[in-house]
Amino acid sequence: MRWIVNLALVATLAITAGCGVLGKRDEAKKATGNSGEFLDRERAIEEGLPVEGRTTLFDAFKRGKGEQSVQVNRYLWAASLEVLDFLPVQSVDPFTGVIVTGFGNPPGGNQAYRATVHIKDPALDARSLNVALQTRNGRAVSAGTARAVEDAILSRARQLRIADKKF
Repeated sequence: MRWIVNLALVATLAITAGCGVLGKRDEAKKATGNSGEFLDRERAIEEGLPVEGRTTLFDAFKRGKGEQSVQVNRYLWAASLEVLDFLPVQSVDPFTGVIVTGFGNPPGGNQAYRATVHIKDPALDARSLNVALQTRNGRAVSAGTARAVEDAILSRARQLRIADKKF
């Protein structure tokens, strides 16, 4: 019984592998209308020559035509660090706008929290800011508490912008 299952598995793999190779060749011949062009492309790929429209692992390391950059609102960034200064900072990434803190107790509080702040946009706007708070036992904090922290960060960011005299 076991050898029948193994035989069926090998037969299925062989059929699947055969169909995949033949199916691609037939599709390429239909698409180009010229079997010689397909063989030239296949031979170039086998020899490691550059082929138009083909991507390789090394393409990820090439410089693009336009560098992508993520902009973060500096007032939101500074305000987040100021408002959450009672929490130990574990990691920051100013390029993606993420601040991750460790657990800490707020002034006058007995519950330990940790926060993850994500600043998504260069605009000084509530949509640009996302704050996730978590208690030590892993539960999320109520939406009202998270909203209050977001409001405190936004208020402080506006104060920093006004102090900088840039509107």
